[in-house]
Amino acid sequence: MIRSSIDIGTNSVLLLVATVQNGKIETVHEEQRIPRLGQGVDSDGRLSEEAVQRVMNVLNDYKKLLQESYPETSKETLVTATSAVRDAENRDEFIERIRQETGWKVMLLSGAEEAQVTFLGALSGLNETNRDSTVSVLDIGGGSTEIASGKSEVLDQWDSLNMGSVRFTERFLKSDPPGRNQIDAARAEVKKMLHDWQHEPGSVEQLVGVAGTVTSVAGIDLGLDKYDPDVINGHRLSREFIEEKIDEFSSKSSSQIEESYPLFLKGRGDVITAGLIILSEFMKHCNIESVMVSTGGIRHGILMKTYS
Repeated sequence: MIRSSIDIGTNSVLLLVATVQNGKIETVHEEQRIPRLGQGVDSDGRLSEEAVQRVMNVLNDYKKLLQESYPETSKETLVTATSAVRDAENRDEFIERIRQETGWKVMLLSGAEEAQVTFLGALSGLNETNRDSTVSVLDIGGGSTEIASGKSEVLDQWDSLNMGSVRFTERFLKSDPPGRNQIDAARAEVKKMLHDWQHEPGSVEQLVGVAGTVTSVAGIDLGLDKYDPDVINGHRLSREFIEEKIDEFSSKSSSQIEESYPLFLKGRGDVITAGLIILSEFMKHCNIESVMVSTGGIRHGILMKTYS
């Protein structure tokens, strides 16, 4: 049976149409939009009307697509929301507006639920991980970063840290392009948060990265001319390459970044550097030289959790 799910994140809104059978997901259709719901939430504590309207436009587009192309899924679409909505004072009004305009009931995931669902989704498309050793899934979102660890798709522990590509861009990388002192300040804050994180450096055995920061840069590393999850899944990104991209992106304006890599960084040019700083510093903290990329995530995990 075909199912659909939508993940409303701080930066992006992602649609997945897929079949779920015997714990496996086969993608039928995927779409991505970047309305940046979390713009200003870190400083204002509220979802702005402009950002909410951008998201509503995307959701109404997705609703129309599902009704026309996958009508059997449109009413039962699983819709999740995460960090930006959790942090916002007006989250209840936002969730109610979605219900009234689309008929969809939004599941507002806690940090723990987000980590669990992401863990399932990340591993759903990978065959290369050693299921006998611990796998740690790193999800760098726009507002928060989740770390979930376990064996054989059984989650053992999780953490959610209040650092993300949109949040840290707004907080630290205020120039376009950012100055060296701003880059250093962002790195210092990531290091501080990881130092306070109750986890021993070097204890991560296998690292899997998900979400737009990781998958976008993987596509660039692979030199792809279209988004191809089958090729991106399982690709290994080296910390050396990540640092090269931080150097490159921090010397360009956001518009120059998007002009250089329109396929993968359109709508991400101003926040990609902060996301890569978080990724690189996490890898340094854990003494990891490469990260395996997964295109799976919350939208995959929520289907597995609900229908497997």
